[in-house]
Amino acid sequence: MKPFLRQQLERYPVRLQELDFFLQQPEMAQDMERLRDLTREHAEVSEVAQLFEQYRRREADLAEARELLADPDMADMARDEVATLESELPALEDRLQQLLLPRDPDDVRNAFLEIRAGTGGDESALFAGDLLRMYTRYAERQGWRCELVSQSDGEVGGFKEVVVRVVGDGAYGRLKFESGGHRVQRVPATETQGRIHTSACTVAALAEPDEAQAVQINPADLRIDTFRASGAGGQHINKTDSAVRVTHLPTGIVAECQDDRSQHRNKAKALQVLAARIQEAERAERAAREAATRKGLIGSGDRSDRIRTYNFPQGRVTDHRINLTLYKLGAVMEGELDELVEGLLLARKAEQLAELEARA
Repeated sequence: MKPFLRQQLERYPVRLQELDFFLQQPEMAQDMERLRDLTREHAEVSEVAQLFEQYRRREADLAEARELLADPDMADMARDEVATLESELPALEDRLQQLLLPRDPDDVRNAFLEIRAGTGGDESALFAGDLLRMYTRYAERQGWRCELVSQSDGEVGGFKEVVVRVVGDGAYGRLKFESGGHRVQRVPATETQGRIHTSACTVAALAEPDEAQAVQINPADLRIDTFRASGAGGQHINKTDSAVRVTHLPTGIVAECQDDRSQHRNKAKALQVLAARIQEAERAERAAREAATRKGLIGSGDRSDRIRTYNFPQGRVTDHRINLTLYKLGAVMEGELDELVEGLLLARKAEQLAELEARA
């Protein structure tokens, strides 16, 4: 095991003893918030401490087995034991490394996905529709549910802008690296001469805020407008001012919802999206400060970043952040995103491990 890793791990048994002591104090029952925080930390620290203890026992067993290799009567059994333990230890070390990496508390949350047409006119709007279908299919494969929040239709199909809520355990954690610029190269349906065009859309993945920890919004800072919905939804939705647009005046951030017939429910959803956008703006500001000292492999998630190219004539998709090219564009557009998502998650873990080692 690398010295820096062992140094980090040796702190956990000590911290576990401290937490055991604190949690046994009578006054802890009077401070429920602190009790909740310490209980959560205790569960995380206990998991690492127990696995580290298991690793150390296996290390001791390996040392004993190697000593027995010198005994002719025990050598065969010792060789089997050494082989088994030498294969177990790297796996345990890898699990310990993963547990030491910082966890994003938002990873378990639902997500909002915003897709906007960019350069390319009608073709960009059509591609926005294709991206929405791709993510919807991916969500279905994960057992998640998608709820349309708002949409602005394109002139010949697709969307100028569409926002969906993705409901499912870990949705944000697996979608968060989708934020950025998505470029498509293909012959548009509107092209009569068969020429390949390049268009682009932007995607933003936002974590749905925890209601208990969401940013506090002063009602006096909001302007709320109602209007008639423009999307699909039957006759009723287009005859009443049920759609809601909420503007946060201090920041200028806007959110709207027109999916429901109820103005009240649309307002509640719009406020959720608004809180998510404000939270994401704060996250982006923190990321920009960090980027001033280092440039992460995955990037900032800024929508101006060109993160992926979908080349239809060649049937390939390329993620530029991790230099991953797959010649299975048809499957990807049907929602088979696991290879891309896993590649990005592994790259981020490697990046975090390098940062951890640098700080040791």
